[in-house]
Amino acid sequence: MGVFRFGCAKVFLVSARRSGLADRLRITPGALAIAGLEVALSLVWLMSPVGTRAQITQYVVATPTNVIEHGRVWTLATSPFLDINFISLLLNVFMLWMLIPTLERFWGTARFYRFFAITSLAGTVVGTAAAFALQREEAIAGLSPFMFASLIAFGVIYARQPVQLVGVLPLTGRQLMWAFVILDAVLVLSQQAWAMGAAHAAAMLAAAVITSKRWSPGLAWRRWRIARARAKLSVIEGGKKPTRPRDEQKWLN
Repeated sequence: MGVFRFGCAKVFLVSARRSGLADRLRITPGALAIAGLEVALSLVWLMSPVGTRAQITQYVVATPTNVIEHGRVWTLATSPFLDINFISLLLNVFMLWMLIPTLERFWGTARFYRFFAITSLAGTVVGTAAAFALQREEAIAGLSPFMFASLIAFGVIYARQPVQLVGVLPLTGRQLMWAFVILDAVLVLSQQAWAMGAAHAAAMLAAAVITSKRWSPGLAWRRWRIARARAKLSVIEGGKKPTRPRDEQKWLN
C-alpha cells in the first residue's frame, strides 16, 4: 500500500507541473493542521519504547478489541492521526502538501474539514467492523482511507482536467480516479487486506456521495430549503398596491 500511495503522490506532482498549477500548490491551513497532528502523534509513537507504544495503541488506535470489547469508541476518531509506518507517514504528508490543498481551495476550509471528518470516520468504522467480522485483530490507522477519498473527490471535481500519469500516459481526472480504484482493488485482493480494503471502500463511497450533485446531503438540504422558501412566496399580479395614498407634500423639495 505504501508503494501505491507513493505512485499517487508522483502522479499529482507531475500533473501539477504539467498543468501550470505548481506555483499555486502551497499547503493550506486545514491540510497543515491535519499534517501537524499526524506527524506529532506518529513520531511520538515511532520513537517510544515497545511498552509505551502498546499503551498509546490501546487508547488511540481503532481495533476490534479496543472499540468493541473495551468500549474505547473515541479511537475511531483518533486513529487516523496515528500512522505506525514511517514511510507511510512521509507519503501521507507529501500528499497533504501536493494534492489536498487543491481540494481545500475549491471547497474552503470549513467544508474541507467536514469532508475529512466524514470520510475518515466512515473508513475507520467500516474497517474496524470488517476486522471484527473476520475475527482479525487488525489496526485501522493512518490517513490512508482519507487519501483514497481525496482521489475520488479529485476525479469528480476535476473530471475533465488533463493529467499526465508519470509524465507519459495522458488521462483525465476521472480516468485517473478509476485507474487507482482498480489498482487499489487489485492490491487488496493480492494482499488479502480485507479490513483495510473495506475502510478504503467506505471512505471512497462517502467521498462519492459528498461530491455527487444527485446524492449529496448538503445539496439535498439546500434544495429542500429553497423549495420551502418558494412555497411561502406568492406573485401579485400588477404589483402590490399601496395601502394609503402617498403624501406628495411630505416629499416635496
